[in-house]
Amino acid sequence: MTVSLPLVFVLGIVAWAAIKFLGIRLWVAVVIALFGFWLSQTFLAPAIESGTRSGVDIVNGNHD
Repeated sequence: MTVSLPLVFVLGIVAWAAIKFLGIRLWVAVVIALFGFWLSQTFLAPAIESGTRSGVDIVNGNHD
């Protein structure tokens, strides 16, 4: 069974859980999100995308 959820929705739930249960402050979550957007515009973006796709494939059970 494959469930399709937008990545922003999943990250929003993770951020909410971190703020609610781990006691992370809201401004720290915002800084981490902004750093992620900045990082996506650097030379590391292809490696991040490849790692993310590999992780999703493993979770979905599509490993070859």
